Amino acid sequence: MSAGEILLWIILPYAAVVCFLVGHWWRYRTDQFGWTSGSTQLFEHKILGWAGPAFHYGALAAIGGHVIGLLIPESFTDAVGISEHTYRWIAAIAGGVAGLVTAVGFVGLVYRRATNVRVRRTTSRTDMLVYFFLVVLIGLGCWMTFAHNLITESPYNYRSSIAVWWRSLFILQPDVSAVENANLVYQIHAIVAWGFWALFPFSRLVHAWSIPLQYLGRPYILYRRRYAAAPTRRR
Repeated sequence: MSAGEILLWIILPYAAVVCFLVGHWWRYRTDQFGWTSGSTQLFEHKILGWAGPAFHYGALAAIGGHVIGLLIPESFTDAVGISEHTYRWIAAIAGGVAGLVTAVGFVGLVYRRATNVRVRRTTSRTDMLVYFFLVVLIGLGCWMTFAHNLITESPYNYRSSIAVWWRSLFILQPDVSAVENANLVYQIHAIVAWGFWALFPFSRLVHAWSIPLQYLGRPYILYRRRYAAAPTRRR
């Protein structure tokens, strides 16, 4: 095993996970007022109205597909009667739809940020780096889905290479041999993804964790007193 393989397939993933966890803790402790999406809806809302939901719903579907595809081993789908051919088509079609919706939404958001002066002025260097990672990840993801799965007669089976290595990381026994001979595009996609997750806690993407769960138990209508309540007397 070479030093480069140790760096890319062992050190980089674990460093990214540590950065992701510690970074969130540090950000929450030191920058709670900055824990926001930095919304620019007041500056422009027409493009944001369709591009924002498309990007968010598409990205959530794509992330869910990644987790399912990497987490569930091929032996499990074989055991429940799902052949590799059937799995390939289900994954490719669902991934293709999610990728297209994400890409359309992302292009709309980039166009909005590039053409609207007031929105562009709110763009930080971290935002630019996040956009760079997203361009590479979405572009390679769509390429892998369409070129290596949908419109080819010999689809690439990532579940016997990338997925095996990915699962081995979580049991602290990295299987580098499973990934070292994987398709180059899949390798680059995995490496860039670790960089993206390492940057995540330092960007506006942290708003993804601010889920207003308290709204589920909140009454539909809130009543307030018109006049201040009289102070209670102490006995």
